[in-house]
Amino acid sequence: MEAAVARAKEVAARGPGRRVIGLAGAPGAGKSTLAAELIARVPGSALLAMDGFHLADELLEVLGRRARKGAPDTFDAAGFASALRRIRAGEDVVVPRFDRSAEIAVAGAIRIPATAPLVITEGNYLLLDSDGWEPVRALIDECWYVDVDDELRRNGLVARHIDHGRSTVQAQAWVDSVDEPNARRIASTKAAADAIVQLR
Repeated sequence: MEAAVARAKEVAARGPGRRVIGLAGAPGAGKSTLAAELIARVPGSALLAMDGFHLADELLEVLGRRARKGAPDTFDAAGFASALRRIRAGEDVVVPRFDRSAEIAVAGAIRIPATAPLVITEGNYLLLDSDGWEPVRALIDECWYVDVDDELRRNGLVARHIDHGRSTVQAQAWVDSVDEPNARRIASTKAAADAIVQLR
């Protein structure tokens, strides 16, 4: 963690202009935890979370993708890339936040001020080069891959799904049928990262 914070501060100081660090990784790898730590310890930094760009369940039902929520094509990838472009342009940007307890994105919930020298963005598909995610990597100064022991990650995901209302059987089934296929796809992008952050 200390090394990650030191590197983030170094990226923020490069200037001129705003810098963006991406945190990619599988579901449950600890991206949000690392992002929160960096935001707390790098003065003036701000957060852009990919989860805020989840498509609404109603639209996923219409598209026939509700049972795969979390897959690459269940997000507004173009909207996420657009927000990153505005951030790179130095604009004051308002972005959505994902309410995990309600499983919905809340529009206009987070302000990223033009004065923020560093923006941390975190999400599964920052390194993916398909499904509309192709523009994202070029909009990030450094993208780190957050890695963790697979058993710990899977156990944490099951616990998270149970906390949000699924039974143990339902939680395990969702991890096996949705989260893990996504995790394997995300793992295939690991080699494109600028650095690996190994969490324990």
